Order: sequence, then structure tokens, then C-alpha cells
Amino acid sequence: MNKIEVFNQTNHDIAELKDIKTVLEYAGKKEKLKNVEVNVIIVDNNYIHELNKNYRDIDRETDVITFALEDDNQVINGSDVRPLGDIYISIDRAKQQAIDYNHSFKREIIFLAVHGFYHLLGYDHMNKEDEEIMFGKQEAVLNECEIKRD
Repeated sequence: MNKIEVFNQTNHDIAELKDIKTVLEYAGKKEKLKNVEVNVIIVDNNYIHELNKNYRDIDRETDVITFALEDDNQVINGSDVRPLGDIYISIDRAKQQAIDYNHSFKREIIFLAVHGFYHLLGYDHMNKEDEEIMFGKQEAVLNECEIKRD
């Protein structure tokens, strides 16, 4: 069984936390993952800015940042659980991007969680081919979970 935890480290009430968990659980099943652990942490712009500055040497906020805990399929410390890593999402950026892209906050925050999830699995979008693969997987999960653009 996969373990998806979602933590809200902001002062905002976020009704979509359960939806994030449900969609990521679906994505894990779709990818045939077993016994993986993922944490999603919702933070504000100041917090994600510091993460981006300290760990990526980029002095600005971002919408989502991931920290992978493994680079292969091996278990850690003899446990049968594979900790994939952490996904940090800026609630401030998610709210603004929902407005900018003219869709719901729910769609945006779940999109960012799924995007981060695929980064933890090693997918990237540094070139056109990789982008098509990663974004295709993201869109399939969102569509199958009926998380549509409004």
C-alpha cells in the first residue's frame, strides 16, 4: 500500500487536501507503484522562496519544488517502504496561477501535486521529448480523475 501524506503549513483553510491525496494515490496505482511514500507540503511564497534559494540557488519563489529521496527502486534501511520524497507547493502561486490560467484553484493545486509526483519518479521536461512524456502522464491522471480545466 502506498502512503501519501498531505500537510498544510499555512494559515489557509484548504478543502482540496483530501483530493490531492486521492489523485496521487490514483497516480501511484496507475504507475504500478507499491509501498512508496510521498509527502506533499503546502507552504507560502516566503517559505518556497527560501527553499528555492537555498537548494537550487534561485532567488525567487516557485510554484512547486521537489526533493527526491532516492534515485532508484531500492528500499532504504531494510524497510519495505520506498520513500520517494517531498513535494512542496506554494499556495500563493497556486492561487495566482489558477486566476492566470482561468481555471479552479482545485485544478491548479492538484496539477502541481501531480507534476511534482512525476518529478519524484524521475520525469522531467528539459527537452521537448521528455516534456511530451511527462505532460502526457500528468494530463492522463488529471483527466481520468476528472480534474478538468473549467
